[in-house]
Amino acid sequence: MSQIYPARLRKLTMKDLDAVTEIDYSLLGAERKRYWEEKIQLTESSAVPSLAAEVDGKMVGFILGRASGGEYSIPGNFGWIDTLGVIKEYQKKGIARLLFRQMLDMFKAVGVDTVYVFVNWKDWDLLQFFDKMGFSRGDMINLELKI
Repeated sequence: MSQIYPARLRKLTMKDLDAVTEIDYSLLGAERKRYWEEKIQLTESSAVPSLAAEVDGKMVGFILGRASGGEYSIPGNFGWIDTLGVIKEYQKKGIARLLFRQMLDMFKAVGVDTVYVFVNWKDWDLLQFFDKMGFSRGDMINLELKI
């Protein structure tokens, strides 16, 4: 059984931009500061705040999500998990579960009854995580056209 770290959760703010960018870089190998600046700004207006997880004062993970309505002809009582990132050495230690469950509680508090997430079909770790959190395949299909 993996060790559960005593993480402190708090609202993610623009002050966390550098830490989010660093965590993302450590996981994906791309520097996307401008991308994260825009993402954090978008989620700041949501009824459900995005969250940061800290261990011993260091940010070790984050979750971006938002309560939404009316997109893609989906009823207005849904939420999106946009991004979930945890530093590699803190993965499989309960940090992602803690972040996810807190966001789920906040979604429920504002009337959300369905949560959506897009996951790369080949990202087995993330697929397994969301499966353990109770997600199942939805009715929507992702289509793409490369041009």
